[in-house]
Formats: sequence, C-alpha cells, structure tokens
Amino acid sequence: MGHFRDGTGPYTGLIFRKDADLKAWLGQRPTEDALEPDLPIIDPHHHFWDTPHRGRYFLPDLLADIAPQGVRSHNIVATVFLECQAMYRKDGPAEMASVGEVEFVNGIAAMAASGTYGPCRVAEGIVGWADLMLGAGVRDVLQAQIAAGGGRFKGIRYGVAYDADPSVGKFASRPIPPHIVLDKTFREGFKQLAPLGLSFESWQYHPQLADAVDLARSFPETTMILNHVGGILAVGPYRGKRDENYAAWHANIKELAKCPNMNVKLGGVGMTHFGFDFHERDTPPGSADLAAAWKMYIEPCIEAFGVDRCMFESNFPPDKQSGGYTELWNAFKIIAQGATAAEKTALFSGTAARVYRLTQP
Repeated sequence: MGHFRDGTGPYTGLIFRKDADLKAWLGQRPTEDALEPDLPIIDPHHHFWDTPHRGRYFLPDLLADIAPQGVRSHNIVATVFLECQAMYRKDGPAEMASVGEVEFVNGIAAMAASGTYGPCRVAEGIVGWADLMLGAGVRDVLQAQIAAGGGRFKGIRYGVAYDADPSVGKFASRPIPPHIVLDKTFREGFKQLAPLGLSFESWQYHPQLADAVDLARSFPETTMILNHVGGILAVGPYRGKRDENYAAWHANIKELAKCPNMNVKLGGVGMTHFGFDFHERDTPPGSADLAAAWKMYIEPCIEAFGVDRCMFESNFPPDKQSGGYTELWNAFKIIAQGATAAEKTALFSGTAARVYRLTQP
C-alpha cells in the first residue's frame, strides 16, 4: 500500500477545492497585513504536489502565499516539507518508490537555498514516508532517504487516519487497517527510526489517540510529533457532538503530554473534517474569525504540553480551504497575544528548530 506510482497520490475523490477555485474565493476579501511582521516564523508543516484532483502546488505557489503582493507579510524564515505521497519513483523496487518524493523536494530546497527566490529556507527540513510494515527491512529505505535528502531528511510520517464510517473517508482516504500502530511488524519498522536519528509524525483522528499514547510510551527514545492537534473529527457521525468529542480528545491530549518524547503541531484546524465549515461561506473568514474558532483546540495543547513542545503550523495548502496564509498566521498571533516574547519565540520558531534540527532564527 501507499506507493501510488501513477502519481495521483492518496487524495483522489476527497472534498477539496483546487488552487484556481481557492484563488477566486480568497480574492473576495482583501488580504490582511501581517501582525507582528518582524517575528521570525518557521513553518514546520506544508506540502508540494501535482495531482489531477488537487492541482499543482509548487515553490512559486508557496512563495505567493507567504508574501502576497501589496500587503505586509509574515517573516517566514524557514519551512519543513511533510510527505503527501507525491512524485514517487515510477521504476525500481516498490519499497523504494517513496525515495522519489525526498529527491523531488530536495531539489526544491536546493532552489530556495540559492537565494534566487528570496530569503526563506524552504524545505530546510524534509519529512518523508516509508513503509513501516516492511519491519526491520525499512532501514534500507530510510538510509536511502537520508542519502537523497542531502542533510535535510529529518524523519517520516505514516498517516494512520482511519474511521470505520465511510462518510469520513471523504476527508482522508489512505486504506489503513485500524490500530496498525499496535502491530508487531509495524513496531519492528518503527524501532529503526531512533538509531538513525529520525523522528515520527503521528497523524490520526482523535478516536485513535489512545493508540498514539501507547506508541509514545513504548518508544520513549523516539522523537514524535502529533500532527494537527490530534485530528478532530466533526463530520459524519461526529457532527453535532463537539462537546462530547472535545472531552474524549482532551483526555488523550493530557495523557500524550505526559510523554516527554511527544511534541504537538498547532494547526491543521482549517481542514474540513474539523467541521467549522469556513469553506462553505460565500466570502472567506478573517483572522479574528479563525482565532475565535480554533483557540478551543490550540490553547489546551499549549497548556498541556508547554510552549517548548508546541509549534504553530500552516498545513498549507490543505488549510487553505478555510482561509489565506496571512490570515492563518494572524489568527495564531491573536491566540498567542498574551504570551511573553520568549514564549512566542518557542511557539513560532524555537520548538520547530529544536525538533527538526534546523537553523535557529
């Protein structure tokens, strides 16, 4: 599973508007000026892809989002690319197909590092995908990715977002067996990460968080990063049950925070399965609207984990379904407005620099 050699990626058939449609929608509202424009930001989670369903999102598209014309933009100093099963190798051993994504993004990172496209160190960190169900055999794949990354490869993500209800499948479509992270073979593969100095991104829905707790406790030597504040579901059978869902999510967040090897990304809340339905508005929301909705998940994570294990993320372009890049970071700054200067440094760049071993701003 997971190789997608045809280049379509894992997202065909999902609820997702292409970039051209998003530009028209976002264009109905003037782009905001950035709040606190001098604050250095490392964006630790974005994607690049070119698929029939989602369209194309490459370096020029990200740079246009980071620095829109005619307004004051945020100070994005570096970014981390997260796997999206793009540009896999067409030929060669199937288990090595995902090395192609690392090669693809490392090329983009080299372009950015030239300085030709501005000061941002785009994809200074690269997180790929490798099939942990290869068991110990995945070590060869990981070593190939390390070599292909030219010093930028930091770890892997193995998305396990799964729900038995088919209506949820419209929001994430990787065919993952339930509770795969408890599988003996999966864990034999997982065991290869720490000795190679690699981290693991934990991406699942909130009903699966107990499995993430078990995984973090079982491998305390492996640096882990919880994606998208734990992946709240508020669609399908979970719609209309936000209070009930919140209680279950919050209990597991507090358990995860007891694991010192676990960090958390504050973002992803703009994806449609969070159920805020900003994508259904005739005009896009402003940063104040986003902050008011998102703080219910972001603030408890900061309280549980502390600023030194939390990092704001854009999750672009998926979060573009709910608003613009400038507005997203303004929303985060509104939520963090009561933080000290040191706390803001941790939330917006310091934690990401530490976890991914990047250049400190």
